[in-house]
Amino acid sequence: MKAAAIQMISGPEVAPNLTTARRLLERAAAEGARLAVLPEYFPLIGASDAERLAAREQPGDGAIQSFLARTARELGLWLVAGSIPLRAEDPSKLRNTCLVFDDQGRQRARYDKIHLFGFRKGDEHYDEAATIEAGAQPVAVDTPVGRVGLSICYDLRFPELYRTLGVLDLIVVPAAFTETTGRAHWELLLRARAVENQCYVLAAAQGGRHPNGRLTHGNSMIVDPWGEVLIRLDKGEGVITADLDPARIAEVRTSLPALTHRKLDQEPAPRFPVDRL
Repeated sequence: MKAAAIQMISGPEVAPNLTTARRLLERAAAEGARLAVLPEYFPLIGASDAERLAAREQPGDGAIQSFLARTARELGLWLVAGSIPLRAEDPSKLRNTCLVFDDQGRQRARYDKIHLFGFRKGDEHYDEAATIEAGAQPVAVDTPVGRVGLSICYDLRFPELYRTLGVLDLIVVPAAFTETTGRAHWELLLRARAVENQCYVLAAAQGGRHPNGRLTHGNSMIVDPWGEVLIRLDKGEGVITADLDPARIAEVRTSLPALTHRKLDQEPAPRFPVDRL
């Protein structure tokens, strides 16, 4: 089965970003993809906090969600919709939410970003927790390309998230990694998640200079279960595709059955007082 990663350089207005997403998804479908992944915040990047809050939609209702359902149905694609802003329990915040639609336009899964990015180095700083309400539930969904584990951007740094989902065929990582952290860690982390879970990893990123001046790392890529990068797109909008081969997953897991060799569960290790060491 062929899957596609969509790379964008989204701006602060929703309508032009949806137009771009549609054009790139049409290209993915024309190239034979059965499943396509949009990047984090594909409908808007660079808007003010007030504008992002104003763009929030009620779950199951809104222009962005209608666009996604219609596009999935018309193109016959399973669509992993990167992330969109949905209403939170806290009225001053939003949920950074990844929705999955099947090729009939039906919503099959929802994942709210659990790990919220915080970073400060020199003049560069981010604090997602100031405006985003964290999710709490890991999510996987069965699709034509296999069992897919959902995550968003900063989640990539937390391998235990994927372990809680059990055996996966594909991990998806829609993202808007900064250039600073992306240059240092993006590929390293993607390949590590593929190797330790012995599955494909598909990362769809924001990649370039946005209208507000922010530079995102891009480098959307598809990684195989052995950690080999099959295809990548450095900067700029575009589409990359690759075949996800179940036989390749089986080959890796048969030759190195690491998933069956796990000994430790998810319980934390005991802590001992210093005087007992």
